[in-house]
This record gives sequence, structure tokens and C-alpha cells, in this order.
Amino acid sequence: MRLIFLSGLSGSGKSVALHMLEDLDFYCIDNIPAALLKPFISHTVRSSSTVYQRTAIGIDARNPGDEIATVPMLLDELKRSGIQCELVFLVASDEELLRRFAETRRKHPLSRHGENLHEAIAIERGLLEPLVNAADLVVDTSRMGVHELRDLINRRVGQRPRDRMSVLLESFGFKHGIPGDADFVFDARSLPNPYWEPGLRSLTGRDEPVMRFLEAQPGVATFIDDVAQFIEGRIPEHQAANRRYLTVAIGCTGGQHRSVYIAEKLAARIAAHWPQVAVRHSGLPEPARSMRALAATE
Repeated sequence: MRLIFLSGLSGSGKSVALHMLEDLDFYCIDNIPAALLKPFISHTVRSSSTVYQRTAIGIDARNPGDEIATVPMLLDELKRSGIQCELVFLVASDEELLRRFAETRRKHPLSRHGENLHEAIAIERGLLEPLVNAADLVVDTSRMGVHELRDLINRRVGQRPRDRMSVLLESFGFKHGIPGDADFVFDARSLPNPYWEPGLRSLTGRDEPVMRFLEAQPGVATFIDDVAQFIEGRIPEHQAANRRYLTVAIGCTGGQHRSVYIAEKLAARIAAHWPQVAVRHSGLPEPARSMRALAATE
């Protein structure tokens, strides 16, 4: 049996993620009271039906805080019993959440006693803190569209084999902010910037002229070697700790040239030894920034 708990901030894309898992043939149930999780899971484990073999459960902040706080302990208990379970948590910046609520004109679920939207978001972050701290995978959807989020859930969660770690190399621009879901962040802004070459300004790190420019800079190859050695040393440590996901972010100023090139090179190098590697370019406009797998799932 594979069991996924899905949680996150209101407006971060939980419904999109849960619907994607449903499309992947997970049995999905949303907004179950946390107090009923244990009896529900006991039923699915004991059931002779195959319908529950892949189950996803949505949990949100409408649960009482004391019940939410019990979920991490339940996760530990299930893992010790041998059930393959994980917690995926979606986040987004306050600015993006405010924009999304303004667009949909929906009421925040915690605006029950006259709280404004800012206050409701802050209350929800506090209530869900035990879950984000216990999450196996945190996904920052601030710069994601619906299709990109569906693709990420499909590749990193739905298609991840039981015994494989999912590694994501993500490029980004510091001017847009540091990704909130990265386990490690590396800064490439000290490297020569193709942006200052007029003929390269409109290109990206995937384009041949930019690649040739960066390959001619001695510091770039050294940076890639150093970061690759660090990441390759951390993967076994994460696996030994039963971590299922590793997200590494590489940033430059705009997320268009240096970080894109370096993320591609790092991902290709790591994929040679560690299957289930993907690359995503959050600083590029869609669809160019969509995540793609480098190594096919075996």
C-alpha cells in the first residue's frame, strides 16, 4: 500500500494536486477530520479490496489545531509499521496567495470571526506548522501555473518508484526570490554574466551561444564540479535517513542564463548515477520553465 497525505495553505494548489493524484488512479479523499485518520487508515489496510492500494488524503487547516498536531506522530507510527506513507505540503508566498484570492474572490476558510485575509493566512501558517515541519516534500507554487503543478505532482510523486529518491535541480532568479521548497541553495551570481553580452541577452542557458560563453569561463566548470560533489555526497545521506525527495536550487540574478545552464549540467551529471532526476527553470516564462525528467523511471 502507498499512502500520501496532502496538505498546504489555502490557495496553494491542493485541489489541483489531489485531482492529479486522482487522475493517476489514487483513491482520494479530501478534508477528512484528522481525528478520523487512524480508523480510516485501519480500514484501508485491512480491506481486501485493491482500490485502496494507492490512497491520497487531503488535510487542511479547518481541522482543530490539537488534531493537526497529531498527524506527524501518526506518520511516524505508520512508517514504523512498514506502510509506505509520505506527506506532501504546498506553500506559496503571501503576495501570491493574496493575488489568487483576489482573482477568485473566494473567502479564506479561516476568515470566520472577522479576520482579514492577511490575518487568516498568518493564522493558517501557524496551525499547519507541525505539518510543514514533518513534510517529506514541500512544494512552493508561487511561480507555478496549474499545468506545471500537475506535471510536478505527476513526475515527483505519482511516478516515483518505492525505493527511489526524487532529485530536482531547480534554477531561479534572486530578483524573484529564493524558492521556498529548496533543501540546498547555491549562488552563481559571482560567475561571468552572459546578460552583459548584447548578442546573448535575449537567450537562455539552454541556447548554444550562451553555453559556449559559459564553457569558456574557467570558474563555471569549477563551480559545477564543487556543487556536484557536494550533492552526490548528500544523496546517500538522505537515502539513509529515509528521505524520498531532494530539491537543489541554483540561483543567478534573473534566472535566465547562468543558473539555467548550471542546473542542466548538474542534472545530467547526477542522472548518470542516480535515476529519477528532473530539472525545472522557475525563472523562465512558461512553458520553457516546465519540469522535465532527465532519467526515465525504471
